Amino acid sequence: MASTVITKDMTIGELLQINEGLAPVLVAGGMHCIGCPSSQMETVEEAAQVHGIETELLLARLNAFLEALESC
Repeated sequence: MASTVITKDMTIGELLQINEGLAPVLVAGGMHCIGCPSSQMETVEEAAQVHGIETELLLARLNAFLEALESC
């Protein structure tokens, strides 16, 4: 398991500080406005709700990305 685990309470800004490579994962999931300053303060859960994305599915994708990086 990844040493950093992304949770629904983390902000989009925090995610991008953890690893900027998470941005394409967010965009692929349907979040096309991650560059917007207000999106940086939204939690993963809030952003998922606004974009009609299932929070648990998004978390799984984000954490899988980090796990894949660690396994390389």
